Amino acid sequence: MHIPFTKLHGNGNDFILIDETAGTVIPEEMKPGFAALYCDRRFGIGGDGVLFLLPSETADVRMRLFQQDESEAEMCGNGIRCLAKYAHDTGYVQETCTVETMAGTMPVSMGYDEEGEFWAEIEMVDPAYERSAIPAIGEGEYKEQIGPFTVYAANTGVPHAVIFVEDVEAIDVVAAAPQVRRHPSFPRGANVNFVEVTGQASIRIRTFERGVEGETESCGTGATASAAIAHRLGLVEAEVAIETNGGPLVIVCGERTLMRGPAETVFSGVIEG
Repeated sequence: MHIPFTKLHGNGNDFILIDETAGTVIPEEMKPGFAALYCDRRFGIGGDGVLFLLPSETADVRMRLFQQDESEAEMCGNGIRCLAKYAHDTGYVQETCTVETMAGTMPVSMGYDEEGEFWAEIEMVDPAYERSAIPAIGEGEYKEQIGPFTVYAANTGVPHAVIFVEDVEAIDVVAAAPQVRRHPSFPRGANVNFVEVTGQASIRIRTFERGVEGETESCGTGATASAAIAHRLGLVEAEVAIETNGGPLVIVCGERTLMRGPAETVFSGVIEG
């Protein structure tokens, strides 16, 4: 076994990337188990998921994401930025490209700023608020009381629950989130975002991700859902600065929903055995 890989992160949301543009590296039936093994931070490489970069018949590149619980996620905003950085640095794409995901095809603009830092802007799927599109049980837009929390929800490529709190640092995310993440109203489960509105155009969020089954440093689709719902409720303006544990993002809500943020390459290596 001789498997090259690259480790990248977007605001601390970290991924192992396997390049399959020239052909299959990890057989289909082994992809879930590969993610479970190598995402382990003690016995593997460590990561929130494994990105597979593949050819696409409809876009410039295709992205698949497997998580440590062996599930395949529909989409990941931070993951797309990481995949775009790798594809850009490798010469597969230039300053713009399209990325095929299970949630749709995402246009991406990217480059390096004057300080040499990589950034990418993703045109995200439009947030879906109807329960049938999240998906969630019932009709109309989602608003439920779950335990002590008033919960809103939207699908921004994956289902997200959004809970507004006075002080996000006072929340024990790992203890509080599972009752919402596994609530019967979400037939496929949901990621859970605790959101503190910190200004007219800023929020602070902490996210518990399904598949990871824990709090991650940042979540792009979670930031998008949180900003979109906050704007929809009149709590913030259309362009929102997001503070996550791992760093900043910018979400623009409007005719197009945009996410801007960084991505960094951590290291590359080879799995041998």
